[in-house]
Amino acid sequence: MPVLDPLQMYRLPWSLTDNPIAWLEPTQACNLACDGCYRQNVLLHKPLAEVEQELATFARLRNVDGYSIAGGEPLLHPEVVQIVARVTAMGRKAIINTNGLGLTRELLHALKKAGLVGLTFHVDSHQGRPGWKGSTEEDLNELRQDYADLVATEGGVACAFNSTVYEDTLEQVPDVLRWAAKNIDRVHTVVFILYRAARRDRFEYHAGARKADVEDLVYALEDQKRRTDIHAREVAEVIGRAEPSYQPAAYLAGTVDPTSFKWLIALRVGDGERIHGYLGPKLMEAAQVGHHLATGRYLGYASPGALGAGLPAMIASAAFDPSARAAAGAWVRSAALAPRSALRRQHMQSVLIIQPIDVGADGRENMCDGCPDMTVHDGKLVWSCRLEEWREFGQPLRAVPVDTPAAAPVG
Repeated sequence: MPVLDPLQMYRLPWSLTDNPIAWLEPTQACNLACDGCYRQNVLLHKPLAEVEQELATFARLRNVDGYSIAGGEPLLHPEVVQIVARVTAMGRKAIINTNGLGLTRELLHALKKAGLVGLTFHVDSHQGRPGWKGSTEEDLNELRQDYADLVATEGGVACAFNSTVYEDTLEQVPDVLRWAAKNIDRVHTVVFILYRAARRDRFEYHAGARKADVEDLVYALEDQKRRTDIHAREVAEVIGRAEPSYQPAAYLAGTVDPTSFKWLIALRVGDGERIHGYLGPKLMEAAQVGHHLATGRYLGYASPGALGAGLPAMIASAAFDPSARAAAGAWVRSAALAPRSALRRQHMQSVLIIQPIDVGADGRENMCDGCPDMTVHDGKLVWSCRLEEWREFGQPLRAVPVDTPAAAPVG
């Protein structure tokens, strides 16, 4: 099992004002209705002028490496290519978060010409995708493969996949990781986002002093039996059972519970035939601090070329990183048994677990400390996962416990 000790990992230095990522939402419209979504599906695209105003607000409030262009489904925005071009013109990296339904070869080529750096596809079994209903996460690897191959054919664009983890899909996480390991040359990041919802059976919600009616909130939960408290440690244990060398190296903590892992990041190295091991916290620290020293920004998105330098990274960091030494040793042993395998290029691949908001028994909300997914609302930075509360109530809601023994502590 992986050792999840904050003192043995690199605590990422990101803050709300100096962070690798900003979350830009040009549209609320979407062509899927995903279970666990935080956003009300409304056929509303922001005009390009409003998007530019939000970019200017970000530039004033938040020093970033790149923008996650999300929504809604950003590929539905009629000016998505121009939005990518605007981000590129600012000297920042443009990444599109998409369900992939609207992606064509022609659109991908146009986006790349505009400066697109990467695509993050959200694919999971609770999306109700046409033709994929009732599929397992392993079944959906066929669809993931189609998207990964399309991006690889275009070339020069980073490719990531994320999925929401539910109680019934928790044990399927290794199925996705095994597929990603075989495609380590073209899949650069794999993200698992833990399901969360507003529990109406455990809490009342208040906007200031008045009670708020949250019945219409898209993430208000009706089914009281559903788990909304899966933690990063549980997912790490599931991964560790399937892949004993798994070892996270960096993390973000919570705003209330500093021992919680809100973003838990591991970096593995392999060649498509096998994963040799995981790189450790010192390499993570060197990458973040070095990039900040060189560019003035923390690193958010590494290029496919940089992630293809797995062997140099493994060897260079082995001198000061026990995890890298173990990975390098595994590579040497593999090469000794099959010398031709030493010719295969070694790639790095990020494995990320995101544990969103946790609400304790006392109603305190444990948010991501230094959250990368902050967005803009009325000229200020707000957590994107709670944007609907700002829109509906003008402020984030406060959870007030009801008299129930089911409420669980934060952590």
